[in-house]
Amino acid sequence: MNATHLLLGTAIVLEVIATMALSRSAGFTRLVPSLITILGYALALWLLTFPMRTMPTGVVYAIWGGLGVVLVTAIGWFRYGEALDAPAMMGIGLIIAGVVVINLFSSTVGH
Repeated sequence: MNATHLLLGTAIVLEVIATMALSRSAGFTRLVPSLITILGYALALWLLTFPMRTMPTGVVYAIWGGLGVVLVTAIGWFRYGEALDAPAMMGIGLIIAGVVVINLFSSTVGH
């Protein structure tokens, strides 16, 4: 794992934290979750600019968005008991497969 991947991974984690806080901010009426949301997204987007210097924007965004969706969905399922039906689980599986294909086979990822 190189610095680019570390920055992308950190951006993903911050985006997931911000998204989970957003769901708890009650429409930005609760101070702490609202601040976590704003700071988390701001830092995530700033960190996202670094991988975009060396990787195509679409690839960075596909990895960031795809893994973000998968992680938020997993946290919602395990932590908050949010139900997933079979089509939702299949869709999440396809997202994971897409991110794996990009990371294993795309020369634009910068192994």
